[in-house]
Amino acid sequence: MATPTQARSSNQEGRILLAIQSIKQGHIKSIRAAAMLYDVPFESLRIRLNGVTSRRDSTPNSRKLTPYEESALIQYILDLDSCGFPPRPQGVQEMADLLLSERGESPVGKNWTTNFIKHRTEIKAKFSRKYDYKRAKCEDPKIIQGWFSLVRNTVAKYGILEQDIYNFDEAGFAMAVIATAKVVTSSEAKSRPKTIQPGNREWVSIIQGVNSYR
Repeated sequence: MATPTQARSSNQEGRILLAIQSIKQGHIKSIRAAAMLYDVPFESLRIRLNGVTSRRDSTPNSRKLTPYEESALIQYILDLDSCGFPPRPQGVQEMADLLLSERGESPVGKNWTTNFIKHRTEIKAKFSRKYDYKRAKCEDPKIIQGWFSLVRNTVAKYGILEQDIYNFDEAGFAMAVIATAKVVTSSEAKSRPKTIQPGNREWVSIIQGVNSYR
């Protein structure tokens, strides 16, 4: 619901448009007369007749990007997030600067990314947690279904008993581990975003086996 201030602003904008129309159609000869008749500020009406758009219809300087560019940037952020690589705020700023450079505009300011995240409800800034790429792959039903089928067939083929089945878990220390960092992710995500850890590093591992019968 619009606030009283927003309602008054909208009503005044409507009267200004009617005043402009009356002047252009020749029904009223002077700006001052039109301002008095439609109860609008003389200076506001004069400025609008000189071609300046209303604040409501113009893009705020703090936003910099056009609505189309903002939508494209939002979609790119969400695509990266869905792949497990949510961008950091610096990366979002670099994307915005790239879009602006394509049409010869100056880069965004230092607070632009923070303000952008605040006024776009689709995204928010969170701290990520590292997530190994192999574990990420194991959340794919198409991949893990094959593993369960293999286990079931192996148990049936060799007559393996439940007491002979062990669960193994691995913990280790990795080189070149991704650190926790603030990233930009979907606002619909309930848990902390995951930044997938590349697989090209060395491990020092600990393996533990557990059996429910022992």
